[in-house]
Amino acid sequence: MRPTAFLYALLFCLGLSVLPGVPSVAEAQPVSRPAEAAAAVPHGPRRADNIEAELVPLSRWAAPGSTVVVAVHQTIAPGWHTYWRNPGDSGGPTTLDWRLPAGVKAGEIVWPLPTRQRLMSLVNYGYSGDVYLPVPIEVPASARPGTTLPLTVDALFLVCSDQMCVPVQMSLRLDLPIREGAPPLDPDHGAAIQAVLEAAPRPAGLDARATLQNGVLTLSATGGPLADLTAGAGLSRAYFYPFEGGIIDHAAPQSGQSGPNGLSLTLTPGGDLTAKGLNGPISGVLATDAGAWEITAQPGPVLAGTTGGKALSGEVEAPSAGTQLNLGLILQSALFALIGGLILNLMPCVFPILAMKAAALAASAHQPREARRDGLLFLAGVLATFLVLAGVLLTLRAGGEAVGWGFQLQSPAVIAGLALLMLAVGLNLSGVFHVGAGLQGAGAGPLSRLPGGAGAFFTGILAVVVAAPCTAPFMAAALGAALLMPWPAALLIFLMLGLGLGLPYLAVSLSPGLLRRLPRPGPWMDRLKGLLAFPMYGAALWLVWVFSRQTGAEGLALLMAAALTTAFALWLFGLTQAQRALGRSARLSGGSSLIALGAALVLAVIAGRAPVLGAASVAESGPMASAPWSAESVRAAQAEGRPVLVNFTADWCVTCKINERAALSSPRVAEALKATNAVYLVGDWTRRDDAITRELERHGRSGVPLYLLYPANGGEPRILPQLLTEGVVIEALKGT
Repeated sequence: MRPTAFLYALLFCLGLSVLPGVPSVAEAQPVSRPAEAAAAVPHGPRRADNIEAELVPLSRWAAPGSTVVVAVHQTIAPGWHTYWRNPGDSGGPTTLDWRLPAGVKAGEIVWPLPTRQRLMSLVNYGYSGDVYLPVPIEVPASARPGTTLPLTVDALFLVCSDQMCVPVQMSLRLDLPIREGAPPLDPDHGAAIQAVLEAAPRPAGLDARATLQNGVLTLSATGGPLADLTAGAGLSRAYFYPFEGGIIDHAAPQSGQSGPNGLSLTLTPGGDLTAKGLNGPISGVLATDAGAWEITAQPGPVLAGTTGGKALSGEVEAPSAGTQLNLGLILQSALFALIGGLILNLMPCVFPILAMKAAALAASAHQPREARRDGLLFLAGVLATFLVLAGVLLTLRAGGEAVGWGFQLQSPAVIAGLALLMLAVGLNLSGVFHVGAGLQGAGAGPLSRLPGGAGAFFTGILAVVVAAPCTAPFMAAALGAALLMPWPAALLIFLMLGLGLGLPYLAVSLSPGLLRRLPRPGPWMDRLKGLLAFPMYGAALWLVWVFSRQTGAEGLALLMAAALTTAFALWLFGLTQAQRALGRSARLSGGSSLIALGAALVLAVIAGRAPVLGAASVAESGPMASAPWSAESVRAAQAEGRPVLVNFTADWCVTCKINERAALSSPRVAEALKATNAVYLVGDWTRRDDAITRELERHGRSGVPLYLLYPANGGEPRILPQLLTEGVVIEALKGT
């Protein structure tokens, strides 16, 4: 079993079209390539750990000028499953890339009706056990009897269990004989493929309407076979499978009722429909206990004669995709998470928080008891925050939201709050005001921080919020696995990640020998305190810049006003502390400080609510010519025979920006791109983008950075290291 877990989501669905009798070739053909390399593909079934696949025929031969059917036959291991054209809340459909002789054309997959697969609060649509995916093949009239037709397909399966997902790519080959006359069924697979074709959903002349009102989506259908079935009360169950994600809440129950002319279903709208409204038709499969049919529901009122009769159940029995927890996988992912957390301490993402760590260490270096307490409480703050963020992330994803690790920094309100907090910490270190230390103790005493262990705990919280959005080696695989595991196992993975992040600080805090190497308290601590304020100011400026990229000039002006007012309020607070230390009344400065702080909070709230810029509102800039990433752009470039370098980045990801400066901006890399005729695409995740989130999941990642290099003539990409160098990028481009 492979150690890496993938949560894979494709951003488009294949169409489905069937002519009377047999499936036809759709007008929009799947990708096909010449069959020059077909001879290199072996015949017969191909096997992986969790799936066996083979290309098999419906009939024993093909006649010139006919349409024949072949099928990708999957034998899926117990506890595993693959996916329908709309995978549901997670996953990705099987894709086929054909290599065919000249004049031969492949149609689209005829998708059998899927089953529902529940994973915690997620519901996916897919298949388990023995599965046939039929595809119509158009044979040219010029095909000569007595020859064979080599059919080769590159199939990409996403094979998942309750614990992990593994993309499996196989090249399958079938040599189909060409003969005159009507062929008989293939003795091994013909009957099974024919049964799939007969039961597959297809259009049946149903008239359907979709109505979105008061947060409820009502789907009504009449005509065709429904009229006779509902009039005779022959239905008891009905369920709607949409062709596209985001239309309905897949996990929500469906209920309905029949009427004299048809039936209606009550559905919970999905995120896309809720956000954009019902602006066009909804297509999918209406499945009942008497048959399943493709429908396209136009926006409109509920059709007459579809209510008032028998209540219909929306429950459809679906086998679970696997129930046993793989302890080995959990332990392996936990180890990866621990290693990833340790490496995260070396990533540029944690630089903004190093000042607070250094301050805390220096303050308690020669007080072993306090050092141990601070080390343990720092770790407690890290672990508690990881649990909270993980809980929120898992809850949002279970509700159908496409979010990833670092989602908190995609919110302008969170960015604004963190920027002001960093400013306040810097002013505290600069001595403008003091928390937990009187003015008299601000000289050679401990560095100004929150009293006791509260400061260490707070530092742990801040370390996670600011540093964790970026990912490190090993961490990406662990997070990808965690998001597919049951929640107890997932939370264990996140706890191990937090343990890795906090372990170095804890080790120093528990090591008297290391602590004794630090100088004794003295005037140097006051100078260090002032010096360490500047990384905090830098972090505040960086967050302000990220905020400006998310909201634009108006939001930036409001945040700068909030920062100025915050600084004034804290200066007044420091003045109040100084007056009280001298035994003087400080009511005026104290009251003014509270008023200014209130004004700053109001400005910060208004700034956080500033309109968020769309992805197209921020101009792409950089040393190399780039274009925004999209799955369509990748396919278009590969269709032109060009390699594609994709940079998934975010303005709040420090590692991303360092890689872009160090490795993606040099003239040598630009020359390598030009020499290889490569296309450079940038996926900006600074603001929330569900398409990018799903693409990250597809490659087993829950955060940025991610660098993909697609080969020129199609196929899956190579994942480049998270820490790039100029040489790594150039060598990778030369290898395409």
